[in-house]
Amino acid sequence: MKKMKLVMIGNGMAGVRTLEELLKINDELYDITVFGAEPHPNYNRILLSPVLAGEQTLDQIILNPLSWYADHGITLHLGATVTHVDRGARQVTAVNAAGETLTADYDRLLIATGSTPFIPPVPGRDLEGVIAYRDIADTNTMIETAKTHRHAVVIGGGLLGLEAANGLMLRGMAVTVVHIGSWLMERQLDTVAGKLLEKSLAERGLKFALGAQTAALLGNEAGRVRAVQFKDGTEIPADLVVMAAGIRPNTALAERMGLHCNRGIVVSDTMQTITDARIYSVGECASHRGIAYGLVAPLFEQGKVLAAHLAQTGLGIYGGSQTSTKLKVTGIDLFSAGDFMGGEGCEEILLSDPVGGVYKKLVVKGDRLIGACLYGDTVDGSWYFKLIRDGQAIHDIRDKLMFGESHLGDAGHQGQSKAALMADTDEVCGCNGVTKGSICKAIKEKGLFTLEDVRKHTKASASCGSCTGLVEQLIMFTAGGDYDASPKKKALCGCTDHSHQDVRDAIREHRLLSGDEVRKALGWRTPDGCPSCRPAINYYLISTWPKEARDDPQSRFINERSHANIQKDGTYSVVPRMWGGETTAADLRRIADVADKYAIPTVKVTGGQRIDLLGVKKEDLKAVWTDLGMPSGFAYGKSLRTVKTCVGSEWCRFGTQDSTRMGQDLERALWAMYSPHKVKLAVSGCPRNCAEAGIKDVGIIGVDSGWEMYVGGNGGIKTEVAHFFVKLKTAGEVMEYAGAFLQLYREEGWYLERTVHYINRVGLDHVKDRILNQHERRRQLWERLQFSLDGAADPWLQMDEAGVDERQFRPVAMIAPT
Repeated sequence: MKKMKLVMIGNGMAGVRTLEELLKINDELYDITVFGAEPHPNYNRILLSPVLAGEQTLDQIILNPLSWYADHGITLHLGATVTHVDRGARQVTAVNAAGETLTADYDRLLIATGSTPFIPPVPGRDLEGVIAYRDIADTNTMIETAKTHRHAVVIGGGLLGLEAANGLMLRGMAVTVVHIGSWLMERQLDTVAGKLLEKSLAERGLKFALGAQTAALLGNEAGRVRAVQFKDGTEIPADLVVMAAGIRPNTALAERMGLHCNRGIVVSDTMQTITDARIYSVGECASHRGIAYGLVAPLFEQGKVLAAHLAQTGLGIYGGSQTSTKLKVTGIDLFSAGDFMGGEGCEEILLSDPVGGVYKKLVVKGDRLIGACLYGDTVDGSWYFKLIRDGQAIHDIRDKLMFGESHLGDAGHQGQSKAALMADTDEVCGCNGVTKGSICKAIKEKGLFTLEDVRKHTKASASCGSCTGLVEQLIMFTAGGDYDASPKKKALCGCTDHSHQDVRDAIREHRLLSGDEVRKALGWRTPDGCPSCRPAINYYLISTWPKEARDDPQSRFINERSHANIQKDGTYSVVPRMWGGETTAADLRRIADVADKYAIPTVKVTGGQRIDLLGVKKEDLKAVWTDLGMPSGFAYGKSLRTVKTCVGSEWCRFGTQDSTRMGQDLERALWAMYSPHKVKLAVSGCPRNCAEAGIKDVGIIGVDSGWEMYVGGNGGIKTEVAHFFVKLKTAGEVMEYAGAFLQLYREEGWYLERTVHYINRVGLDHVKDRILNQHERRRQLWERLQFSLDGAADPWLQMDEAGVDERQFRPVAMIAPT
C-alpha cells in the first residue's frame, strides 16, 4: 500500500512525542517530513535552566538525536522556516539557513509551532543585550554574556524568570528580578508561599524589585542596554535584560493559512483544526475548548490521542486536562493544584513553619478538597492532586489530611515511603502518564538499577524531572529494599556501626594517630579491620594529621603498594608524569629506550595527555623507574592524576590565557596530593574548552578578564558536568582557590567519594560558603594543603624517603628471611 505523506511543522517536544506514539502503533503508514526552525534535533526545553546554570550540557538534554530520525526514515529539515502553506495544493514551502527553498507535499499536516515569548512593548526593547529566554540560542547568549558583563535584570517573576536569574547568578552575574506582581509566581503560589520563596532566593544572592513597572530600557552610545528605568524615574544598571514575562501561542503561520485562531489554533477533541480536516495541531500553539496548555503533561496527552487518530486505530478523544504544578525552583520544592486561593464558602487548613522552610495550605469546600499549595515539602502533592481530580469525599480523613497519605490506615503503614504506599495504577510521572506498575514492571523484567535506565525505558522523570525523587524511591523499593538513602548513617564497613563521618570526627577530636588506636577507641568488632575499612582509616589519619600519623602501606590497595597499576594478566602499567601534558624529545627517547630494554609490549597515549607503558613485570618496576628517571604520575593512586591542558595563548590564535603554564603550575603544586578518590584537573585557554575542563574535578577556563573555575565534574561511567564556582583575575588566585577547594574535599570527603558526590552530599552552597565567603578559612585551607605536601617524597625517585618496600619487587625465592 502506498504510504501517505505526513508533514510536521515544528520539531519540539509535543510534536515529536506525537510521532513517537504514532510510530509505536504503525510505523509503515506514513512518509514523514519534519521542518524545524532551530538547528537542533528535538531537545527538552524544560532543562534549558540546568544548562544555563552549568549543571548539564546541551548534548545531555537532546531527547531524539539525529540518528533517531534516520532510523525511522524521517526526512528532517533543521534551520528551516516554513513561509507558506498552500492548502489547495497541499504543499508546504520553507526556506533553510542557506536561503534555499524547500517544498513538501502532504496528505496530513501537523502544526506544532509552540509558543513565542511575550516582549513587553517598552522603549529600548530592540537594544543589544535585550533577549527572551526560550531556546538554546537564548541560553548560549546568556552564557557568553555572563563571561564579560556584570549586571543582569530579569523581567518576570514566574518560573522561567527565576530559573534564568538563578542560572545567571551561578554564572557570576549580579541579578535583579523585576516583577509587576506583589509576590513571585502568583499563578502557582499564594502570597505566603511566594514571600517564602522570595526570602529564600534573596538569601542566595538574588535581588528583587516587586510591584515595579518598567518604563524604558536605556542604552549606551554603542547601542547596548545599560539600565532599566522604572515609572517612578529610578534606574538600575543592566548589561543584559532577559524578558521572561510570559508566552503566547505561535499562530502567525496558521493565521496566514486562514485557519481559525482564538488564543491558539482552534482544534477539536481529535486535535483536528476546525477549519481543515487534513490539518492538525498539538502543543502550546493549539487552543482546545478555549485553553492553550503550557505544561508538558497535557501536551503529551494530546499527542497520544492524535497519534491514535492518525494511525486510524479508533477515534479516541482529548477531553482536556486538569493540571497541577510540581516544580523545583533553584532547589526549592513547590506544588500547587486546583483552586488554592480559595474564596467564598471555602475553608483553609494551614501548616506554616517559616524557620523549617515548610508551608502547606489545603483549601476545602464542603466535603471535597479543591486546592492545595505546598512549599518545601511536596511529597504528598500527587495524592492531593488525585483527591482534587477525583472529587473524593474527605470527611473520614480530614483530621489526617494535612499530614499526608502515609498517616492513613493502620500503624503498619506508618513511616513507609511514598512509593511503597502507592497502588500500581497510581500515576508517578504526570508528564508522560507513567504509572507505578509500569515502572516496577520495567525494573523487574529489564533489570534496571539506575535512574537513567528507568528514564530510557519508561520516560518516567525524563521531562520536567519533578517526579525524580519518587522514581528513585521506586528503584530502591523494587530493586533493593535494603538500600540506605542516607549515607551519613551507613556503616563504614561490617566491622563497625560507625559511619565515615563518625571515624573522621573521632580521629580529629581524640587526636588518634594510628589504625590500631582508631579501631580500639571506636570498639571495632574485628581488631585488625578489613580490606574495606583499613584503607579508609589510613587515609583519614594521614589527611587529618599530616606528618604525625604514619602512613601504613599495608592498609593501601595493591596499586598504591606497588606504585603501579596491576593489569588483568598480572603485569603492571607505568605512567610517568608529564607536567601539563608537555614533554621533550629527551623524555620521549628515554621512554622508548625503556620500552625496548624491558620488552614492554604496549606503549599508549592516555586521555590525560601522558604515555602509558603497559605490560611491565613486577620485578622490573624498580629498574624501569630508575631508567626512566621521571616523576611518578600517580596513575595508580587515590591522588592527583593529571592536569590536562590545551596549548593556550602561547600557540593558539584563539587562546586568551596561558593555559599550559597554568596547568603546569597547578600540577607541580599538587602532584603528591593524596585524596579520598582520584582527582583530575584541566585548564583551557579559552571558552572553546579543548581541555574538557567542564567534566573535571577542578576545571579552569581562560577568558579575556582572567579565569573561570568549575568544580565537581566527572567524565567517568556517568558523566557529570562541573558546577561554575567563581571568576578569578590572576593565576595566583586560581592556585589558592583550587587548592582550598581540594583541601576542603580532602578534609571533608569520605574515602572513595568523588568530588561530584561530595558536593552532592554537602551542597555547593556549603562549599562556596567555606571558600568564597570566608576568606580567612580559604587562606587556612590553602596553607594546610601546602604544609601537608611540603617535603613529599616521590616513590619512584626517592623510594627510601617514600617508604617503598622494595622486597615486593623481588621474586619470592630471593627474599631473605627476617
